[in-house]
Amino acid sequence: GGLETALVCHYRIAVPSAKLGVPEVKLGLLPGAGGTQRLPRLVGVEAAATMCSLGEPVSASKALSMGLIDRVAGEGSLAEDAIAYAQELIAVGPRATRELPVKGDVGIIDQLKAANARKWKGFEAPYANLACVEAATKLPFDEGMKFERSEFMKLMGGSQSAAQRHMFFAERQAAKIDGLPKDLPLRAVNKVGVIGAGTMGGGISMNFLAKGIPVTIVEMVQENLDRGVGVIRKNYEASAAKGRFTTEQVEGMMALLTPSLSLDSLADCDLVIEAVYENMEVKKEVFGKLDAICKPGAILASNTSYLNVDEIAASTARPQDVVGMHFFSPANVMKLLEVVRGEKTAPDVLATAMAVGKKIGKVAVVAGVCDGFIGNRMLSKRQQPAMQLLLEGATPAQIDKVHTDFGMPMGPFQMSDLAGLDIGWHRDPTRVDTIRDALCAAGRFGQKNGKG
Repeated sequence: GGLETALVCHYRIAVPSAKLGVPEVKLGLLPGAGGTQRLPRLVGVEAAATMCSLGEPVSASKALSMGLIDRVAGEGSLAEDAIAYAQELIAVGPRATRELPVKGDVGIIDQLKAANARKWKGFEAPYANLACVEAATKLPFDEGMKFERSEFMKLMGGSQSAAQRHMFFAERQAAKIDGLPKDLPLRAVNKVGVIGAGTMGGGISMNFLAKGIPVTIVEMVQENLDRGVGVIRKNYEASAAKGRFTTEQVEGMMALLTPSLSLDSLADCDLVIEAVYENMEVKKEVFGKLDAICKPGAILASNTSYLNVDEIAASTARPQDVVGMHFFSPANVMKLLEVVRGEKTAPDVLATAMAVGKKIGKVAVVAGVCDGFIGNRMLSKRQQPAMQLLLEGATPAQIDKVHTDFGMPMGPFQMSDLAGLDIGWHRDPTRVDTIRDALCAAGRFGQKNGKG
């Protein structure tokens, strides 16, 4: 609403730190106060269509270069600069945005649809935003405003916008933790240890390296350690090939990574995240060792997806320092981080784990100690009927297709294949009660070993 109000004005001046955008598409809406009609007249069809359909803001300097604003004020002198600019403009005269001609090629709209087809699959709002921008190129201003209003009302009354608005507020609500004071001092996290260099351990490490936080990654076998470090580098180089990082940034992140074969190298870490496979005895053994190695006040976190965090904490003499930090696979991509509060987890440990999640770009949510926490308890309700359909003769591809056609990014079997079929497996090849047991007994663990 703020930018649209400014668009009604004839000229605009902004502070250097200003960010300008129309983010309504992220709530399943469109800028319904004339945003889709005034933007194309001010910045052209390409910039307007991009801003409306993606909802990303632009900086003040970019806004100036594209004509969205007319002047950038000095740091701390907005009022004086604005008054001086207004006095200059008296001689220039009015310039109503609505009266400007629409500039640019409408062909960009089809290009945006093609480039974002996968991302926008099933979503109504991006296409409604583009339809309104296109209307600005064909209709007089007042008719375009009527078209925008009609499209806005359709979106506002629909179920998608209701869901996206719920998500918006739910994510913010999740960051507020009951019973914790806002001014609670946090523990410093300047160095992180990760135990396990497999799919999860490597992905978890990448989150911290990307934010400039040094990571010591520990494996028991040199071959596994080398493979894990190699996968991290390969992933970063693939991102660099797509323009997300420079070669220098990749080398900078890799330089922050210290591979090790000894848990003793975690002695100076502020936060240690255990990402070994899902077996209670193994995890308890690891935490017992960490208890003896890690410095006082270090946070000991388990990436368990199902196991009892209180039982893990009981294997140490410092259960107050133990917390669950369950990342979802692939850990360097997925936004959700479940922070599991144990019975004895200290308030500052919980608050620090939540703050760490925010720092590395995750949506951190507090969970209690229960089977599967939040995400996996929901996913199990999807997985059970999917397995029943498999037994009735449907193929994994058919079952997954129903989910992706509905709008989910992937189906239950593709998800299992990506995360690892052996997650939570009892690891006894002679005990085969399910299809998954049979696959794991045959050494078919999914993408991690190329057999799914």
